[in-house]
Amino acid sequence: MSDPDYYIGLPQWNHPAWHEHLLASDDSNPLKGYAGSFNSVEGNTTFYGLPSTDAVTRWRHETGRDFRFCFKFPSELSHQNGLAHSDEILLAFIRRLSLLEERLGMLWLQLSAAFGPAQLEQLAQFLMQLPAGFRYAVEVRHPAFFERGDADKRLTDLLAQAGVNRLSFDTRVLFRHPADDRLTREALKAKPRLPLRPVATAGNPMLRFIAPLDMSLAEEALDYWAGRAAKWIGEGRTPWLFFHTPDNAQAPLLAQRFAEKMSAFRGFKPWPEVSLAQGGLF
Repeated sequence: MSDPDYYIGLPQWNHPAWHEHLLASDDSNPLKGYAGSFNSVEGNTTFYGLPSTDAVTRWRHETGRDFRFCFKFPSELSHQNGLAHSDEILLAFIRRLSLLEERLGMLWLQLSAAFGPAQLEQLAQFLMQLPAGFRYAVEVRHPAFFERGDADKRLTDLLAQAGVNRLSFDTRVLFRHPADDRLTREALKAKPRLPLRPVATAGNPMLRFIAPLDMSLAEEALDYWAGRAAKWIGEGRTPWLFFHTPDNAQAPLLAQRFAEKMSAFRGFKPWPEVSLAQGGLF
């Protein structure tokens, strides 16, 4: 099977709201059902701790050869240690997830809002330590990296030289429509409010996109990202795109809407064999 035009997925592969109406899965094997509809997943659990060897091996067997996992670097490495004195943590992380073999797609590093221009040399040293043969992405949250000034340029040049992708987290629509329900309030509190810098610094630009509970409010932003993804594909890149809603109950429908826009835009198809509870998501 040829590589897809892009990878698409959600921030998790299991949610109680999905099984009856959205994803063709069952409670005994939610990952297998999820992988029948998406070709990737944004794994956040590794931010809090490493999965067991048995779990990683099981995930490899429960997914097809064309499925790809993305996993987040541990918080101990990125937030608690600020990338310093983390050789053992990095090695354990890489070794454990390498058990996924070809199903390991992207390893992404989220830096805190306190990690700013003064720490770029630490980031450079960390990137130099990363083993070859893997895809990497970095998400920054310090405001200086979004001002299109010297700090932004230095970061862009550093990532491009290292062949590491810059991750975009698009929260604009969520903050533009701050509803007063509990789920939205929690999302507004947890997510960063930052401008957008959709810069492709390597071959696999990565997007995390969150929409309000009223997903119709995200139509214009989805149009923008479909156009941006099509542009990247035209440049020979393979985007990785992950879709969130405040509690992710509607996230499959948001991803569906994006895929529809991509298909209409230039005929791109993200995943050739999908199987969903209601006759297919795409």
